[in-house]
Amino acid sequence: MSDLEKLLGEVRACRICRDRPEGPALPHEPRPVLQASPTARLLIAGQAPGTRVHASGRPFTDPSGDRLRQWLGIGPDIFYDETRIAILPMGFCFPGLDRSGSDLPPRPECAARWRRRLMRRLTALELVLVIGQYAQAWHLGALRKPSVSETVYNWRECFESLDPPVIPLPHPSWRNNAWIAGNPWFEADVVPVVQREVKRLVGQ
Repeated sequence: MSDLEKLLGEVRACRICRDRPEGPALPHEPRPVLQASPTARLLIAGQAPGTRVHASGRPFTDPSGDRLRQWLGIGPDIFYDETRIAILPMGFCFPGLDRSGSDLPPRPECAARWRRRLMRRLTALELVLVIGQYAQAWHLGALRKPSVSETVYNWRECFESLDPPVIPLPHPSWRNNAWIAGNPWFEADVVPVVQREVKRLVGQ
């Protein structure tokens, strides 16, 4: 068993957001959702599982995942191959819903306790796709702009100046339909580069 496999076992057994939380405890049983392997060359860094992912125990088993796989140009068979693609959200457990029915932000305990330890063991990475403001804040540092729109618009600088290269993406949620429709440059300019790089890395 590799060091990463041992660490993944610890993460999946983690109950810190319920038992020793920062702020209010998680209101339901934790179910960390992630996938990774020492051989993964692509990392998808997202926000946190939603209700459907919490129920399934697999990343992006929802309409957001359908759109994300379209952006990547791959099907579920490759997407869920952990030897090729790592998926590490900023919060590993479904954080719950706010009063309006929207997902709460990722739990802060996850990144603080696990993220650097996991990243150090993903030594084969050649590309990181960062989805949404929380993942962009962690992975981009000073390259992150004041808004997700500006950050995504600045994708080329992130791609060309970081090692491994990083491409920021908007969240593929249906809640972003208006943004995607109002920013056609994203699917015209960014998505083809993402698909080219994903094809190169996953050996499709």
